Formats: sequence, C-alpha cells, structure tokens
Amino acid sequence: MTSPFEELLPTTRRALLHRVAVAQAEGRTPSLVAAVARSGHLVWTGARSCVDGHAPDADTQFRIGSITKTFTAVLVARLRDEGLLDFNDPLERHLPGTPVGEVTIAQLLSHQAGLSAESPAPWWERTPGTLRPALADVLGEGARTHPAGRLHHYSNPGFTVLGSLVERLRGASWEEVLRDEVLAPLGMDRTTGQPVAPHAGGWAVHPWADVMLPEPSEDLGLMAPAGQLWSTAADLCRFAGLLARGDERLLSESSVRELRTPAVAPEAGDWDGGYGLGVQLARRGGRSLFGHTGSLPGFLACLWISVEDDVAAVTLSNATSGPAIGAINADLVGIVANAEPRLPEPWRPMPEFDPELLALTGPWYWGTNSYGLKLLADGGVELQPLRGTGRGSRFAAGTGGSWTGLDGYYTGETLRAVRRPDGSVSHLDLGSFVFTREPYEPADVVPGGMDAEGWRGLRS
Repeated sequence: MTSPFEELLPTTRRALLHRVAVAQAEGRTPSLVAAVARSGHLVWTGARSCVDGHAPDADTQFRIGSITKTFTAVLVARLRDEGLLDFNDPLERHLPGTPVGEVTIAQLLSHQAGLSAESPAPWWERTPGTLRPALADVLGEGARTHPAGRLHHYSNPGFTVLGSLVERLRGASWEEVLRDEVLAPLGMDRTTGQPVAPHAGGWAVHPWADVMLPEPSEDLGLMAPAGQLWSTAADLCRFAGLLARGDERLLSESSVRELRTPAVAPEAGDWDGGYGLGVQLARRGGRSLFGHTGSLPGFLACLWISVEDDVAAVTLSNATSGPAIGAINADLVGIVANAEPRLPEPWRPMPEFDPELLALTGPWYWGTNSYGLKLLADGGVELQPLRGTGRGSRFAAGTGGSWTGLDGYYTGETLRAVRRPDGSVSHLDLGSFVFTREPYEPADVVPGGMDAEGWRGLRS
C-alpha cells in the first residue's frame, strides 16, 4: 500500500503506460510488464500483452537472466563484510583447484579476470546444466582469454566461479544461501530458481514475420549464479531498495555503494556505460543509473536505479529479442523523475555541533585557488571550489580530528587540521596539499616557501 503522497499523478501514470504500450508493440514481444518504485515503495505497475485480458502483473514471474549476477555479488559482499574473504584475495585462497586461482575476487566481480565470455559448446543458455557437472567443464581448457586486470571482458563463467565460492564458504548450495540470506529477509517470495505459476513462457519472434516459436527453459546447473533466477517486477523493486540504500540486516549502505562504484573503464566506444562489482552502470539522458540487464532465450529484463532521483524501474519481457529493454527502462525512470522531481528533505539545523569544527568552516586557499569548507550534519565536511573549476569532495569524519574523502579526486585521501603548539589551527593538509586561511600565508607552512619580497604590483 502507498500513501496518497507517494502515488503518481494521473498524467505520469498515463505516460508510463504509453511507453510500455509502445515498447510492446514496436518490440513485437508477446507481453511486457513494468514497475516503478519511489522512496522504496512500489508506486506504479503496467503491462501489455498480445492476448486480450491476459496481461501479466507485477507478481508474474519472468526469467531475469544476468540480473542474477547482482544477487551473487551481494552474497560475495556479505562474505567480505563478515571477514571471511577480501575482494583482493586470490581465488585459490578460498576455492583451490581451479585453473584460474590467481585471479582476484574483485576481478571476477568486475569482469576483469580475463576469463572467456562463455563456457565451451554447446551453448549453455539453451542446454541442460547436467552437461557441465564440474567447474572444469564450465571453464574449459582455454579459460583465460586476456591477462587478468587489463581489460573489462564480460564473463558468465566468472560468476559461476563466484557461486561456487559462496557454496564452499557457506557449506550450502548457492540457491539455499540466496534464499536464506537475501530473498527471505526482503520478502522476495516470488523469486526462485525454477518457475512457479503464474509465470510467463519464453518465446522467439520471427524477425520477418509475426509468428512465434517457444524457447526451451533449461536448468543451468553450475551456471545458475550467472543467470538462473525467475522473478517479478514487484520483487525486483524490493531488491532495488537494498541496492539503493542498503539494509543493515543484509548489507550496509557503504557496501552497496561500493558495489555500484565504477571498477573498470568504459569499453571502447561506449562512454555511457561502465561496471562496478556485479553491477552495471549507465548514463542515459544526463542521468546516472545502475542495476543490471538480463537475457536468456525467450526473456529480456532490466533493473535501473537512479539514487539522485530516488526512482527505480523494472521492465520484463518474454521475447528473445525485440524490445530495447535497457532504453525502455531508462525512459520509465526519466518519465517519473522529470514529471515529478524528488522533493528535498526539509532543512533542519544540526541538533548539536562542535565549536572547534565550526571554527574551521569558511574560506581556505590552496595557493591562490579559493575553497569553502562546510560542516555537515553527520560530522563530516565538504570542501568545494568557490569559483571556476576545481577538485571538490565530501569527507567522512575519522579519528584524531581527520576526515576521509568520499568522492571525486580525493576519494580515500585524508584531510586533517594541522595545529600549532598552542592548539590553534595553522592550516589544512589534504594528501600533502596545504590549504591556508590567506593565499600563500603563513609563508612558513607553504611548500617551497615565499619570495622574500612578498606580493607586488606592476610598478614594483
């Protein structure tokens, strides 16, 4: 249930339904269902079908393909947060005996391990997983096609390996771990490894005629962590809430932010896309989105989230090809974000503050470049250029009167106030950059010192 405040305007709902109707008609897909969530609440669903009166709803299962990879990444991140592994650990440390033991867990999550894109023939998406009973059958003899860490090369077997890693460290099957640790806590009881009615059937639509062919639906076996799941638009909106803001029962906000932080450069020719750790990144219509797309024979799926707009959208289709699923879903986010922009939280004064920190706020100078330091409600600070272009960042409060950079050039860098023997503040140090209250003053703290004659005009 949603409150009247959370409901979308009739014009917005009409625009969303129109986009879905156009997508189903132009994409020539048997059916298409979509949903939008805002502020963590499902606020709209809509669907179109080629069968009158039988359109799917937000609780109808579709196969979601590679969106499954993001679920696997969440399981691995949970293992890291529990201290059972580090993202920089080599695989061999936790899953010995594979031919790719030297690659790191982070490289597998970000598709930088250099593994092949697919398992050996026959094509794994259209054949039973029993044909690949062991990791050696999934990886094949030529498991590595590129040097590790040099190139983003999408790899389905890489997430099979990660699923096996989860099984080894948890002592249970990947699907059992997923159900117990993610699906059940989030109330995602319509997300399963095998289809549970009501569910859509997968179809191939002929490219040159309006006729259809049913697609097989195989159990992917060991490849399940790369693309097995069936889910619904409503369930994926619940998952979007976890990815957007975290959930202390499952994964903290800082950990989900880490998953969606770019881990690789965009592929050649695609400067509107990137990849984090099990999470796709996209730039559409000037808007930053993250989530994942998915496809398996007979199905297309997409989940996009805009944190800035606090909007998530899901689109599911039961056609092998046709609908431009990523673009359609980005349009749904944009329709809501543009028609009904997010309302900012009311301004409120800080409940309490440290007078010593307040004294640090205001203008500072790096050389002759002016910056402003602002105190944030959570005890952090924000340092931004006051004019022109420059490197700004937010900083989280640390220990000993220091702060750690959260974004931009200064991510991970330390900002600290350097004090004189009498306790007064001399300057700010940011990764060796000195910020002073006046340009190049006092001279004794400016790296390289000051010219003895100081500032001068033209005549001097």
